[in-house]
Amino acid sequence: MATVARGHRSERRRPQLAAFLRSRRARIAPADLGLPAGLRRRTPGLRREEVAQLAGVGVTWYTWLEQGRPINASAQVLDAVARTLRLDAAEREHLYHLAEVPLAPDRDGEDGPERGVSEDVRAVLDALDPLPAVIFNPRYDALGANATYWALFPDIHHVPPAERNALRLLFGGPVEGCPLVFRESELKVMVATLRSSYGAHVGEPVWEEFIRDLAERSPEFAAMWSSGDVVPPGPRVKTFRHPLVGQVRLRSTSMTINGIPDSRMVVYVPGDEESRRGIEAVCEEARRALAP
Repeated sequence: MATVARGHRSERRRPQLAAFLRSRRARIAPADLGLPAGLRRRTPGLRREEVAQLAGVGVTWYTWLEQGRPINASAQVLDAVARTLRLDAAEREHLYHLAEVPLAPDRDGEDGPERGVSEDVRAVLDALDPLPAVIFNPRYDALGANATYWALFPDIHHVPPAERNALRLLFGGPVEGCPLVFRESELKVMVATLRSSYGAHVGEPVWEEFIRDLAERSPEFAAMWSSGDVVPPGPRVKTFRHPLVGQVRLRSTSMTINGIPDSRMVVYVPGDEESRRGIEAVCEEARRALAP
């Protein structure tokens, strides 16, 4: 039954792929790419053979791709087509999904930390203080956070942006220094949430390398990963410890962010009055530390 379902999905995606490629081809004027406009063009935009030539693929192969025929496409070829058709990041991702090819990170490194966090989104994070807030992608890379969150989880703030991954730091750091009070149970939930996200990215090089590297570094992660547990992202209750105020009990709420695919902003709300006072004190200390 699963094979039949995949076959039906493929049959539905092929016409969408064909229409998408035709629409992207039609919007590019030949002059934009230094090509002569010609006198006998019956349709706007590039011809199929021009796309094929510029992308370095066979005309027949590209014609079949645009016709939605069941052919295999590699990531390298799709990237060449995407560059020729001047697809942006969202369009490139859409192309990969329609072609049923695992999405590879682009050459500009947009799949890593700090990707796509605009000044407006950073302003929202800062405005949420004293409520701790962080933006995570599905692999728990911290793309941005406000002062209160960095103060609660200082280890993630004190490493270069490209290394700000919560799972790597929590599994790789000393148990006694973990900011989470109920470390083991919290990590099990995080790993199960990671597996829930992984289902949509099976086979993607950046994901496979991340899982493999973490399992090799941490037998504890490898054991949790092998359990097969799956938990979708959602509200949680977490207890953090901080040297200034002790324990603070927080409820998390996740929200999607426009322009940062698959990522979420997690905001923590105090679960009781004592935690609220504690978070305010943590925020005040963080602001003093950041003051010039």
